[in-house]
Amino acid sequence: MFLALREMRHSKVRYIFIVVIMLLVSFLVLFVTGLAKGLADANISAIQSMPNNHFVLQGDAEQKFRRSQLGEDDLNKVRSLVGEEKATPIAMQMSTITVDDLDSKSDVTFFAVDMAGALSPKVVEGEKVTNEENGNVVVDSTLVESGLKIGSTIKDQMTGMTLTVTGFVDNQSYSHTPVVYMNIHDWQAMKAKMSMDPEVLKSSLFNAIALNVTSDQVTQLSDELSSMEVVTQKQAISNIPGYAEEQKSLLMMIAFLYVIGALVLAVFFYVITIQKTSQFGILKAMGTKTAYLARSVVGQVLILSIISLSLSLLLTWGVNSVLPESMPFQMNLSTALSTSGLFVGMSLLGSLISVTQVAKVDALEAIGRVGA
Repeated sequence: MFLALREMRHSKVRYIFIVVIMLLVSFLVLFVTGLAKGLADANISAIQSMPNNHFVLQGDAEQKFRRSQLGEDDLNKVRSLVGEEKATPIAMQMSTITVDDLDSKSDVTFFAVDMAGALSPKVVEGEKVTNEENGNVVVDSTLVESGLKIGSTIKDQMTGMTLTVTGFVDNQSYSHTPVVYMNIHDWQAMKAKMSMDPEVLKSSLFNAIALNVTSDQVTQLSDELSSMEVVTQKQAISNIPGYAEEQKSLLMMIAFLYVIGALVLAVFFYVITIQKTSQFGILKAMGTKTAYLARSVVGQVLILSIISLSLSLLLTWGVNSVLPESMPFQMNLSTALSTSGLFVGMSLLGSLISVTQVAKVDALEAIGRVGA
């Protein structure tokens, strides 16, 4: 490491330039990674935070919540197989709401759940809704930006139904829209306004049934429910419209950035290594082992990677602090550490090209070239 540090002190400008390049690439990697995580949470957080491990959906719904229509008979059949406490209905409907005294509209997704069950949201401000109340809801805290507060009255544009906000929940979004939670009783009233046919209402009251079951019970349900399908939470999330396509595109960008960063660093150090071929040859002739020279090159890459990543992490958190709340960006410690570790790993992998070049240096040939 002595040789690596001495050379970096001697050629400050060269290595500062490399640090700046790595800083920009690593910052872009961190920012796109935080953006991907933020967009994912804005799409699936309401489903991902549910404690249930499986969902029952309509058989021909292609594992999509909004295409699934289940009724009371379906719920009773599932409960007869796994027990009432392990099967909880959930209904959802995307809509647009207006707020009294405010000239604004917001797109939301209504979630109807058993407010006394496992799917009941955790209220961070205000009061939660009970199953016995009428016309009360709790909403995601991002709607505060639209002017909502506790006691505000919202109106569903689809049905004209008015509801009162009694509390707020954190990080509850579905398909990039904030979630509004209501009890099953209010949901039935809303559905009745959508369809006056009681038979239609009875057969399409819920979108899914959330389960907390064992693998044996999943097998039993799959055998017994011919018109329904049991899916895992991961399958349900991956089939939320736009989620998989969005994440694949961002992950492809991140992968390319890792490769570009490794290649840029590899090219820089390869050129530097070629320029120092004579010096490496002289050092080898003096008895310096190839392993020592290789450690010097790898050490330089490691030091520069750590410096650039430290600066880019500070820059990322600085930028995050000034981003608007509506910006879907999330960067927690575990994500930052895993991203940084992978970036360092790719940088060290790129340095192997230079290490190979150092190993090929012939002392006699290098000395002869210097003498010539």
